[in-house]
Amino acid sequence: MQALDVLLKGRNLARLLEGLWVTLRLSLISIGLSVLLGLLVGMLMTVKHPIVKAFCRLWLETIRIVPQLVLLFLVYFGLAKAFNIQLSGEASAVIVFTFWGAGEMGDLVRGAMESIPRHQMESGAALGLTRAQVYGHVIIPQTVRRLIPQAINLATRMIKTTSLVMLIGVVEVLKVSQQIIDNARYDAPQAAVGIYAAVFFLYFIVCWPISLLAGKLEKKWV
Repeated sequence: MQALDVLLKGRNLARLLEGLWVTLRLSLISIGLSVLLGLLVGMLMTVKHPIVKAFCRLWLETIRIVPQLVLLFLVYFGLAKAFNIQLSGEASAVIVFTFWGAGEMGDLVRGAMESIPRHQMESGAALGLTRAQVYGHVIIPQTVRRLIPQAINLATRMIKTTSLVMLIGVVEVLKVSQQIIDNARYDAPQAAVGIYAAVFFLYFIVCWPISLLAGKLEKKWV
């Protein structure tokens, strides 16, 4: 009851929803940019040129080895000092999550494209289709069907990972919840669990439908 009283006091609930909107805004921008860049990166990953392959491999290994929090600190604090660039926390977050998401998306695109049997390319050529027509009418449509469920799962991961941006000063939903708890620590010391539960519920109602959609598409298309 303490948590509910605290949430309904003043603008606390509105502030929590505003923090959720910050989380969603950062996520949507990063996901949109990741999809666009990831398609290009995925196509590059299928190129056999050794320099291109080395570049893509370095990108992929970097995002898989280095934690996202370290990347956030490198961009937000490191770039500011090294190059005297003034970046806001939100801009830094978009840069890092787009860098991470585009690499992950690129690998998904590569895997989806390479899963298409090679004989389909050869069959298209035998029918007189150009390489561009084979990609446009045969390869890409099948790639998209294989890609969408995995891409949706990646989007869910990106939404959840945005909670890290509170550590570089972005006032998103988790940061707002901490501010509310701090302000009520004397009047309602037991409210923390309930407020964090409210944050859990907000993440759940955002991510659960997306996860359901990914599962249904995976069963239908893959």
